[in-house]
Amino acid sequence: MASIKLEIVSPDRVVYSDDIAMLIVRSTGGELGILPHHAPLVTGLLPHAMHVKFPDREELIAVSGGFMEVQPEKITVLASAAEEPIDIDINRAQRAYQRAKERIDAFHKGMTTAEQKAIDLERAEAALRRAIARLDATKTAYDK
Repeated sequence: MASIKLEIVSPDRVVYSDDIAMLIVRSTGGELGILPHHAPLVTGLLPHAMHVKFPDREELIAVSGGFMEVQPEKITVLASAAEEPIDIDINRAQRAYQRAKERIDAFHKGMTTAEQKAIDLERAEAALRRAIARLDATKTAYDK
């Protein structure tokens, strides 16, 4: 079976490197499935749990956004942050999720002071998406 090289790089390290059968990602243009010999492509990535597929299994990797470059023989993901499920602190991710939800709820309820308004709704929503990506990666990995 044909494979394609996947390399996921964060600012501080190479997070993942392997030959895979397929990658499913959530890009800024929608969900994409990348197979070997894919046409060249560059796209932005949204925070989500990427599906890394092999002939006999699937792995998940949480990314907090970034960019992806696809060449026929290689996929390079430049992520602002990326984690394999084993590296994710589930309790910390749950606390981040809860904090983001509380900030968004406070904003929508109008219970914000001038100082709280400085905490941008967009930042809280981005934090929520990152927490969900991390929790999705761990939940699916451990539920199997």
